[in-house]
Amino acid sequence: MKGLQKFIYTILSSKTKKTLVIVLTAVAFFASLMMFPTKLVLAKMLPGKSDNTFSVYIDTPTGSSIEQTKKVSQCVINILKDEKEIMNLELFLGQGIPLDYAGLVKGASMKRTENVSEIAVNLTDKHEREEPSFLMTQRLRPIVKEKCLPVVKGTNIKFVEQPAGPPTLASIVLEVHGDNLKKVREISTKVANIFEKTKGLVDVDVMADDIFDKYELIPDKEKIARSGLSVKQVNNILYLSFEGMVIAHKNSKNAPDQIPMFLVLDKETKRLNSSKEDALRSKLSSLNLMNQRGMMVPLSEVVTIRKVKSNPMIMHKDLSRMVNVIAETDMVSQVYPLLAARDVMIKEFSKEYKIEKAGFTTYMFDLYLTDKKTGEKFLLRWDGEMKVTLDTFRDLGGAFIAALVLIFLLLVIYYKSFAISGIILLGSFLSLIGVIVGHWVANLFTSETFFLTATSLIGFIALMGISSRNSLLLIDFAKSLMECHGMEKKEAIATAVATRAKPIALTAVAIILGSALLASDPVFGGLGVALISGTVAAVFVSLIFVPVLMHNTKAMDFDMADHCEMNNIAITK
Repeated sequence: MKGLQKFIYTILSSKTKKTLVIVLTAVAFFASLMMFPTKLVLAKMLPGKSDNTFSVYIDTPTGSSIEQTKKVSQCVINILKDEKEIMNLELFLGQGIPLDYAGLVKGASMKRTENVSEIAVNLTDKHEREEPSFLMTQRLRPIVKEKCLPVVKGTNIKFVEQPAGPPTLASIVLEVHGDNLKKVREISTKVANIFEKTKGLVDVDVMADDIFDKYELIPDKEKIARSGLSVKQVNNILYLSFEGMVIAHKNSKNAPDQIPMFLVLDKETKRLNSSKEDALRSKLSSLNLMNQRGMMVPLSEVVTIRKVKSNPMIMHKDLSRMVNVIAETDMVSQVYPLLAARDVMIKEFSKEYKIEKAGFTTYMFDLYLTDKKTGEKFLLRWDGEMKVTLDTFRDLGGAFIAALVLIFLLLVIYYKSFAISGIILLGSFLSLIGVIVGHWVANLFTSETFFLTATSLIGFIALMGISSRNSLLLIDFAKSLMECHGMEKKEAIATAVATRAKPIALTAVAIILGSALLASDPVFGGLGVALISGTVAAVFVSLIFVPVLMHNTKAMDFDMADHCEMNNIAITK
C-alpha cells in the first residue's frame, strides 16, 4: 500500500491536483445525472416480469354479437397455437377468465357481455425457455393486431401480462372528469388518438361503451287483453325466440340436482336479415301465439317496437363522473411517453380550452381545462402504474432524505463538527454516480432495456450506511495519527488511506459477491446492480475524493488529546 500512500500524498501536496479531483468528481456526478434527460438510463417502477402465463383481452364494438366476438377470438387463437412455447389456450367467450393477479383491478370478473372475450395462455416453465413472457407478448402483439383487428372493425385487442409489482388498471391511465358526458367522450377520443400516435404506447383503449341504436320490444297490455292472450305468454315467446329459457327439468341418478332443459331457436332462425326495424317487424310477424279461442295471433300485433339509445356504463371516482383512457408501454419507461403525449395534449386542447397545469403536488402532471365558450370545467388526471411509480419514487426519496438527516445528526453529535459530518454525507451521496453508470453499463449487456427501478433506489439507500462507514474509518484513523502521534495532516491522511484501503476493499468485494446473485433477477436486478456499482464508486470516492475534502477542512485540526486518552492510545512525543 506504499504506492497508494505516495499517490494520495502527491495529490494532497498539489493544489492543482486537489482542484482537479474535485472538478472531475463534480463532472462525473452531473454527467451521470444527465443520463436521465438524454435517455441513456430510463426509470420505471419495476421491469417486465417473465411468467408462465399471460392473457389476451378482446373487445369488439359495443353491440357486437357473440358470433363476431368468436371470429376475432378464433383468429387470435390460430396465431398463438403455432407458438412452440405455448402449451395450451383457453377461451372464455362473453366473460372474463377466472380471477388472476392482473385481473384484480382490470375488471375481468365483471365481464358478462357478448362483445368481450378473454384468452388464457399457458406457457412452458420460464426457467426452461429462452424468451421471457414480456418479450413474447411484445413480439406477438403487432402480428395478432395486423391480422385480427380487421375481422371486425373497431375491435380492440390487449395483451395483459402478470404485473411484477402492485396490479394497476394499465401502465398509463388518464381519467377525464367532467359533468358534460358528451364533451367528456369527445376529449377521451382525442386523448386516445394522441396516445395512438405516441411512440412507445400500445393497447390504447377508451373504457366507455359506444352509444348505439337499439330496439325495445314493449308488450301492449291493452291489445294483449283484446286478443285473448296473457302478458306472460308474450314475454315467454319473446325470451324463447331471442334469448332462450329453461322450460323443464330432468332428474338423473348421476346428478344430485335437477338438470335444467334450455330451449332456444337455432342461430339461423333467430338471426335477422338486417339491423333495420322492418327486419325485426318481419321476424315478429312470423311468430304466432294461440289465444283462448284457438286463433293464431301474430306477435307483431301485440308488441310495440321502439327505437332508443343504449345505456352506457357509468363510471365515477370521488363523486365525479369520468371516463378512463388507458395504454400500455411497449418495453419503455412510462415517463417519456407520458410527457410527450401531455405536450401534444396541451397544444391540441389549447385551441378550444383554457389550460391550467397542476403545481408541484401529488398530481403534478394533471391538466385543468376550461371551455372558452361555455366555461365548463374538465380535469385530466393521470393514474395507473405511472402514478404508482411517482408515489414510490417520492416515498423512497423521502426515506433517502430522512436517512441523510438522521446520519448527519448522529455524526454531528459524535464529531461535534458540521464540516466533518458534511464530508461523510457528501462522500456517501456521490455513490449515486456508480448506481446510475452501473445501470447504463448493464443496459449495454442485456437484450431488453435495463431500467432504474424502485429496487435500485432501495439499493442506493442501503449504500448510504456502507459509504459512510468507509469515510468514518479514514477520518477516525487520520485524526488519531495527527493528534496522538503528532503526524503532519497530509501524511496522516495518506497513511490512513493506505492502511484502511484493504479493509474497505475487502468489504466492497464481499458486498459485490453477495449482490451478484441478485443482478440476474428480473425484478431485483436493479437492487443487485445498484449495490455492486454503487459500492465500486463508494470505494473510489472514499479513497480519493474524501481525503481531498479532509485536507481542505480546518475541522481536522482540532485538538483531541482527550479522545486519545479515552481510547488508551499512547501519545508519542
